[in-house]
Parts: sequence; structure tokens; C-alpha cells
Amino acid sequence: MRDVPTSGDWLAPAESARLAGLRFPKRRTELRLSRWTAKLALAAALGLDDDAGTLASIEIRPTDTDAPTAFVRGRPAPVAVSLTDRADWAVCVVAPRGLAVGCDLELVEPRTDRFARDWLTPAEQDLVSGATAGEEQQVLANLVWSAKESALKVLETGLRRDTRSVEVDLVDGPGQDRWARLVVRAEEGAAFPGWWRRYGDFLLTFATDARTDPPVSLEEPPRLAGATPSHSWLPNG
Repeated sequence: MRDVPTSGDWLAPAESARLAGLRFPKRRTELRLSRWTAKLALAAALGLDDDAGTLASIEIRPTDTDAPTAFVRGRPAPVAVSLTDRADWAVCVVAPRGLAVGCDLELVEPRTDRFARDWLTPAEQDLVSGATAGEEQQVLANLVWSAKESALKVLETGLRRDTRSVEVDLVDGPGQDRWARLVVRAEEGAAFPGWWRRYGDFLLTFATDARTDPPVSLEEPPRLAGATPSHSWLPNG
């Protein structure tokens, strides 16, 4: 993906207004990165041009639950989207209309025992503590957390819902250089299949409300360690 422009002519008027209302520069930077990534992804998925005028006609609006919804020229786009950003990187997933989807990007970083007790289920805590190496524990703790975040986006609750009310099952083993399967089960019985993969210091997860093939990148997947901090994906199948 191209670097985020310094100009704002690719933003919709409502997006520019929201940006101007943000107090902290970090939040403005994150919003610009997120919207730039989403607009390029939507333009590619919908077969639109990616000039500034066309991108300005693409808008991401929050629903009543704060879930993102895509609009093109004021009309709902025939797709579902999910956005995530972390450490100056952003990811957008574009899915067919009718498929609920969530994605989350996390760094592999230390997590405390208290974090596990407060946010993970007992089975998830056992999974993390059972790892033999410190780095493996960090990967598992952040992977479980990321998968929860993705599933909570599918549920359109975010962290308003107790994270221990959903439990992550890593169906496949390590996902370095390949997609691995996971499933997140809610306490009321719903199951959300998904995928995960590690890119260097990052973990990327997806969850949906229906079984899909591994996500397909809109371009050759980077290592999330190159020069351009944005990327976009399409669920496959």
C-alpha cells in the first residue's frame, strides 16, 4: 500500500470533521492510517479507481454498536469490513455482504500473569502457562487476546463484553509463514471460525460467523516489517 498522503483531499467531509475534533496527534495519525488503508482496500475490492476524488467518496461510518460500515457515494457498499491498527500498522479486511467479520493485529509482547487472570478463561490460562519457553508464552497470550478481539468484533460488542465469555481454541499449530485455523466459542453456544498468522513481531487474526478458506491478500503479503504501514485482505470462500 502507498504511504498515507499528507493532504486530506481523499477524506470524506465527515471524516475530515471527525479528524479535526480529535485532540491528540496520535489519535489523528491512527485515524488517517486506518481510513487510508480501508479506502484503498475497498477501492480494490469494488473495482474503483484510487484517485483522491474517488477515495473521498468512500466513507467508513460507525453503526450504533461502533462497528464500521462502508459507504460509497453515500450508499451502503455491498461488502462488510473490519479494521485494526497497532504500532503504526493498519489492516482492513473486506468480506462479502452478509458475512460478519472481525480482524485484530497485535504485537508479540510480554503479558503478565494478572493479565491472563483478568482477561483469559481458565482453559486459555492453562494453554499459555503450559508453554515451555517465555517467547512461546508471549505468542500464545497475545494470540488468544487477538482472537478474542476479532470474535468480539463479529459480535459487535468489543470490550463492552466480558472477554472471558468467549474462549479461543487454536485448531492448528504455529502459523509462521502460513495461515492456521482457530475457532472462538461464545458461552451461549455460537462458534466463530477464523484464521491466524504471525508476521515477525506481529500476530494477525480473523474471525467470521461462517467457515471460510484462508484470507487472500489484495497484494503480495508483506512481513509487516517493511516500509509501508498498511495492508488489506479479503476472506477467501
